[in-house]
Amino acid sequence: MRQAGRSMQEYRSLREKYTLLEICKKTELACEVTLQPVRKLGVDAAILFADILLPAAPLGISFDFSQGEGPVIRNPIREAGDVERLRSFDPREDLSFVLSTIRLVRKELSSSIALIGFAGAPFTLASYLIEGGRSDYYLRTKSMMHQRPDLWEKLMDKITTATFDYLSAQAEAGAQAVQLFDSWAGALSPEDYQKFVLPYSQKILERLAQAGIPTIHFSTGTGGFLDLLRKAGGDALSVDWRISLKEAWKKIGYDKGIQGNLDPASLLSPPEILKSLTQNILHQAEGRPGHIFNLGHGVLPQTPEDHLKIVVETVKEWKNASSS
Repeated sequence: MRQAGRSMQEYRSLREKYTLLEICKKTELACEVTLQPVRKLGVDAAILFADILLPAAPLGISFDFSQGEGPVIRNPIREAGDVERLRSFDPREDLSFVLSTIRLVRKELSSSIALIGFAGAPFTLASYLIEGGRSDYYLRTKSMMHQRPDLWEKLMDKITTATFDYLSAQAEAGAQAVQLFDSWAGALSPEDYQKFVLPYSQKILERLAQAGIPTIHFSTGTGGFLDLLRKAGGDALSVDWRISLKEAWKKIGYDKGIQGNLDPASLLSPPEILKSLTQNILHQAEGRPGHIFNLGHGVLPQTPEDHLKIVVETVKEWKNASSS
């Protein structure tokens, strides 16, 4: 996951000198953080180091990060005028530092290592902008959905356009696949997801598919409506630990890839237990093509680096044994 670097001393050392946004905007630093997990862990792909809120700034949203509290939106979206004031932008100009990072990482990476870009899905980005930061219940967001569906539609249309353009620009810059990151979709009922969210994610994923750009559709807490995630699209769908990989793949369909689904908390387990949990997921995949072994969400900051290596080594040992 993109947060793999958070558990590494090299990343923590950088964070003592620079803020998160400073690292994102300094191409050399963002490149270095992107490459750190690849060099130290031997994973098969690099995940672009960026932040889900980066497109918010050129939209006209002011934000920063509060220590221990995450992002804080200074001018949240609450009224019709707030949506009207959101600007259109060209990511090739306004987010050029992200694209420069992709180009630099691509030069540094071996041709055998893929680079995956990402962006927040419309619902997840909208929820940050409306709530003013993280939320437990998404009360303002859900109120807008149900009480001001016209306003919700205008907001989602603007974010959808910006997100598609941003991901397309990442692919142009050298990302071989892109991930649409709907972290908070699990806060919704299946009915709300289908009516208020699915059409916008679907529009992005369909347009990316038409452009020949491979996609991963990421979400958490959505095991109860994986059929709707499939309908929304993506070449591969991420699943978390709240549903078994075997059952999830059956629901998604074997014509789709699947990414997942080790519980990040498992990485704090003793090595033998961690190895067993990893093997269990591999066993559920049954050697079927299309499984991207991954966590169900991001690496926890307190994760021992050696435990990350155990997971990588276990997966590679399993793969080698299966192919021999």
